[in-house]
Amino acid sequence: MLHQLCHSAGGLMTATGTGPLAGVRVVELAGIGPGPFAAMLLADLGADVVRVDRPGGAGLAIDPAYDLTNRNKRSVIIDLKAAEGPARVLDLVERADVLIEGYRPGVAERLGVGPKDCLARNPGLVYGRMTGWGQEGPLARRAGHDIAYIAVTGTLNMIGKPDEGPTVPANLVGDYAGGSLYLVIGVLAALQHVRTQGAGQVVDAAIVDGTAHLATMIHGMLAAGGWQDRRGANLLDGGCPFYGTYETSDGQYMAVGALEQQFYDQFIRLLGIEDAAPARKDLAGWPDLRTTIAERFRTRSRAQWTAVFEGSDACVAPVLSLTEAPHHPHLAARGTFTEHGGMTQPAPAPRFSATPGSIHRPPALPGAHTAEVARDWDVPALADYPATPVQEA
Repeated sequence: MLHQLCHSAGGLMTATGTGPLAGVRVVELAGIGPGPFAAMLLADLGADVVRVDRPGGAGLAIDPAYDLTNRNKRSVIIDLKAAEGPARVLDLVERADVLIEGYRPGVAERLGVGPKDCLARNPGLVYGRMTGWGQEGPLARRAGHDIAYIAVTGTLNMIGKPDEGPTVPANLVGDYAGGSLYLVIGVLAALQHVRTQGAGQVVDAAIVDGTAHLATMIHGMLAAGGWQDRRGANLLDGGCPFYGTYETSDGQYMAVGALEQQFYDQFIRLLGIEDAAPARKDLAGWPDLRTTIAERFRTRSRAQWTAVFEGSDACVAPVLSLTEAPHHPHLAARGTFTEHGGMTQPAPAPRFSATPGSIHRPPALPGAHTAEVARDWDVPALADYPATPVQEA
């Protein structure tokens, strides 16, 4: 069941983009973090995502006009605790291909919009559940955040210097890599199952599961004796002197990833330490090599070293800030970042030759599209549902 592309009044703004998921309808029950990001990714790929916001709002304490995880979506306000609230959501579910929710286990069921209710109304629905701990297990009903999820999987313990505590990698590894992306993979796989078998199902995406799965290669190396279970002692965790970051004379940093012999040879030559550097596999010489590299990088600025390594295969790059990144020549040439609605933001990814994704709507303001969605999804009762819409700028 893939629904057709629809248009807003006057045909000035499409309900979905032109990506490969154009025609797929998604209901997102409002939450924060990985659920909204997963829904944004589906919307970037062309899906018609309708976010069901609650009265009074929910989420992070930022102006919703700047919440980029709600771009390319439309919003309606439905009070799931009101008498008619669940029925209105089920009206949407009946016409949807996917539902995404991020409640604690059992909450959606108590609200009357759990998998049993939704699949009874729409047997072909893909019901995506996004949690930290998963739907089952001793911690399933416990509160948590990204840092706790990646902590218990062993992933957090891998990140940082050996003589310091683990480094917190923002919420990218848990919420978005181990959470959102695995939910999207699950949803897409389940949609394929609907296409071939005609039956919907529940996707249980837990951040602990996804984050653990991300470390599959590391677990293999650990089993083979090629990875030490401690920070800063391995090839890819900063333990290797030619895979890490180094400070420059202006207090900035360069990132070095010269792992293979041919890249290492170019690196030490361009850095100017060819005569002092030991053989790449001389582990006993690594401490001295690290000192030599660090001292050499501190003799020039980040811009100067960037110029030295530009055009080479030494696998060296400047460490840029969030505001600097959009201006990097390569990212600018590819359009990795784009501007929409006055905000610079990452462009949709990945890219498709025939059905490119796009940013076609600014962040959805709560309740701004109730009448539009009621018409496009043919849910007349939604238009009469009591809500206070916010006019989208």
